[in-house]
Amino acid sequence: MRGVNADGRTPAPTAPAAPAHRGRPLPRRLAVPAGILAAVAGAFAYVGAVDPNEPGHYPVCPLLRFTGLYCPGCGGLRSAHAFVHGDLPAALHANAPAVVAYVGFAVLWTVWVVRAARGRPLRIDPRPAHLWAFGALLLVFTVVRNLPFGGWLHP
Repeated sequence: MRGVNADGRTPAPTAPAAPAHRGRPLPRRLAVPAGILAAVAGAFAYVGAVDPNEPGHYPVCPLLRFTGLYCPGCGGLRSAHAFVHGDLPAALHANAPAVVAYVGFAVLWTVWVVRAARGRPLRIDPRPAHLWAFGALLLVFTVVRNLPFGGWLHP
């Protein structure tokens, strides 16, 4: 039987437990998102200051070095450098999925901060179909940028 204890009695209804983070003060709830933002802003500041278009500043992609093939991340630093300097066409040319990721991070971070300020956790639960679609898009991007007609996707 459903909803009955082993001794045959129906259990008393219980109130749902309040999340443990709800009672924490606001600065403590915002500490982790602020730390993540500081780390990302520091990384973008560094890439904005140290030009990846000049050789010798950053390591070369191992896949590109040993095979001559562009990986999905190739051009990501150049894209970030152009993005920091406000050159959106150059950022998109260097690595369009990276620009989408920068904007996606900004949106996700904003939602995280708003939910944390309200005392609610951020729940990210992508369905397997979404993960497969994301992987398939990156695979198509990678294959096309390495084909002769995909030269416009080279960083």
